[in-house]
This record gives sequence, structure tokens and C-alpha cells, in this order.
Amino acid sequence: MWRSGRRRGAGWVLAGVLALVGAIIPSGTATAAATTAAVPANLTLEATYPTVANGWDHVERYLDTTPGFRQEQYPPDGRGNQDGQRLTFFGGVKQPFSGRFLLYSAPGWNTGAHQVPVLLVHGANDNPDRAWANPGESGGYGCGAASCPSTGLMQKLAGQGYRVFAIGFAHKQGDNLMQAQEVGDAVALIRAKLGVPQVDLVGWSKGEMSTRAYVSSVKPSWGRPYAGDVRKLITLGGPNGGYDYPFAHGWAHDFSIWPQCGGAINAPSPHLHMTCYGTYTAHPEFSFTPTSGYDDYPGQRQMLARWDSVFGIDQTQQDWYTTYYGGQGFYTDGGGIQAAIDAGSLVAPLKQAGVPASVTAYLLAGGTPNILGIYNENRGPSDGVVFVSSALDTTGFGTVGGTALIATANHLELGWDGAASAQVAGWLN
Repeated sequence: MWRSGRRRGAGWVLAGVLALVGAIIPSGTATAAATTAAVPANLTLEATYPTVANGWDHVERYLDTTPGFRQEQYPPDGRGNQDGQRLTFFGGVKQPFSGRFLLYSAPGWNTGAHQVPVLLVHGANDNPDRAWANPGESGGYGCGAASCPSTGLMQKLAGQGYRVFAIGFAHKQGDNLMQAQEVGDAVALIRAKLGVPQVDLVGWSKGEMSTRAYVSSVKPSWGRPYAGDVRKLITLGGPNGGYDYPFAHGWAHDFSIWPQCGGAINAPSPHLHMTCYGTYTAHPEFSFTPTSGYDDYPGQRQMLARWDSVFGIDQTQQDWYTTYYGGQGFYTDGGGIQAAIDAGSLVAPLKQAGVPASVTAYLLAGGTPNILGIYNENRGPSDGVVFVSSALDTTGFGTVGGTALIATANHLELGWDGAASAQVAGWLN
């Protein structure tokens, strides 16, 4: 996981938006998909990597040539750059074009006994390796516990005969509308490889947004609608009802971000100015809303929703009122959560568009707010970041196959905890 000189923030966790990509247009959905599919003409296979760490079989890099994909902005100090083996897979480009994505294939991807393959979609500031294959890749506490396992849900499912794939995005906090288009691309590629009509989706944290946007045909004006090729959608700690953690706990959250306070986490801040060690500084590049030419965290903005009328605000935090509602406080100033929501949250549009009844949805929540090293969400039952009532919010889902609460798991443990993995495998089966 991440560390800082003071606190670690929750932006990495989400996990942890709408940025000039056109209007959100829910469209009619296809009622059925063809039994087999060809590789879409808009996709170009750029590279294949047969030697991959953490137990994967191979990785492919694709480019979606559809006009509309663009170069998203990255934090100028490099904290959002690609790293590890992913940097190699993106051709050594630290800030890849958002039309590029990675498709990971697990062992048994073409031999597993289960007919319907599975696509795993990771969350914010994460990657397919740490999220699904090696929760301990980032070091201590990266998995949400004092001791991190070296295998994850990928190995669990592949070992049970599931044909498992995972997508890796160019931008760690990128626009969920563009990423939803790439989820559709990955589904089409898997169908073409295996000759199957449908794929199951598992979206963890921020990954819930892109998976749900795809099946709901919530898309940019240039985007493609849902192709009717998903059987089940499983969300793990997904902010189905949105989240407001950074604004409700802004002071504690910001110390992990603001460099003058010792922070270096790749996450957005609810503030535009903050006083650190007696110095009042501005960092518009960390803003939730487009500010001074910066828009580095669109995917986080899309997950925002207000919970103050349900659980109130954390009044123990410095400048709690102005942080949440906007204005100048004693040590900070910012525009408030409503301005950020108005700048492009997707929570309400996704609920309104609805998930087709042909897609059976399953919602999993964690019930333990004990993520080490962060100020856990304490205003109501949560997994440390996302409220249980948000993760289990079924509004807009046409068919709900089940919901479950893993009372002993926090937000980061949902991707590898034994009970959570067993629940996911049971729903897939």
C-alpha cells in the first residue's frame, strides 16, 4: 500500500470524471449477443508479453482507435505514473494514452471447465497484479491487513476451473466512461478468443463504476452502447450509492496528499489551499473539480454522492464545515462536495439508466472499518471507506441475484479474503 510522512489517505483505496468527453447518453441495450464474436475493428493488438509475474499466463496491450479517446492529465509530480511491470507492458510510457489498456490472462484461460469466463476489473490507484494476483505486491498493509498474502482471487478462481481475465487501465484514476468502453472491448476480445456468447464481470471499488456504466450504456457521446454480452455483474465494495469520505474527513485525508505536509499519495483533495507547517500553499492539480487547467482525478469525482443527511459529517476534523460545504476555513479552502458532484458525478446517472434485467447483479460489502494506517470511515457501518448501505444499494439494478456482507473484511480485504472469495465463486457458479 502507500505510505506518507503523516497519514495515508483513502483516495488510493478508491480504492481511492466526467472531463470533456461529451454528454452522458443512456442508450437502448442489445437483448442478446451472438454466440461468437470477431475482434472489433477498432482494436489493435500492439504487443504480447509471455513472461509475467504473479502467476499470470500472459498480457496483451491493445489500442482502441475510436475517435474520442484522449490523453488524460496526470499529476505533474509523477505520483500517478505507471510503475512496476505495468510500465513495461505499456511500452515504457509512464503516462499512457487512455485509449490503451492491458488484458491479462490467467493460467487455464482457454482450458478451464466453466463455460462463462470472468473479467476482473480493479479499483482506483490499483492494478491487476496487486488487486487480483499478489495483494502483497505493494508491501506492508497494501492488502488491508498486517500480513499480506501472495495470491488472490485470480488464483482462487483459476484453481476452480474458471477462465479468468483482468483488465489494466492506462490512468489509475481515469474517467470511468472511457474505461467502461474498454471493459466492453475486453469482453469482446474474450468472446472472440473463446467463442462464447457472454462474460461475467467482477468490479472492485472504482471498478464497479466502469463495469456498471458498460452494461447500463452510460457512455460518452462517441461511445458504443452495451452489446448484450454480460451474464452476471458482481460488485465488491462498490460505491453503488456513492461515497463522500474525502469531504467528510478532509483534514485527515489531506495529510497523505499535500506534499508540504509530507504526503505523496495519488488521490484527490477536497481543498485548493491548505496550511502545512505554517505555510499556506495551493495545489489545484489535486482538486476533485477541474481547476486552473488541471483535471487529474476524473474517476474519483464520478463516485461522489452526499451522505451528510444520513450519517452527518465528522465534526472532529479541522475546518469540517467549509471542507464539506465549501468556503474558507482556518487552514484550508475549497469548493465543497456539491460543486464536485455538479462537475460530473455518475452516481445518479447510473441509477437512472439502470442495469438491464438480463444482467444478474450480486453486491458484496465489507463490514469492518479497520484499514491500518488511515482514518477509517466511522460515521456509519462501513468497510473503512465505503458505507455498507452504499455498497449494497440495489437502486437501478433490474435483477438482483443476491447481496452479502462479509462482516470481518475491510475494503482492501474484499479482493482476497477467504469468505469473500468463496462468496464470489459461489455467485459465479
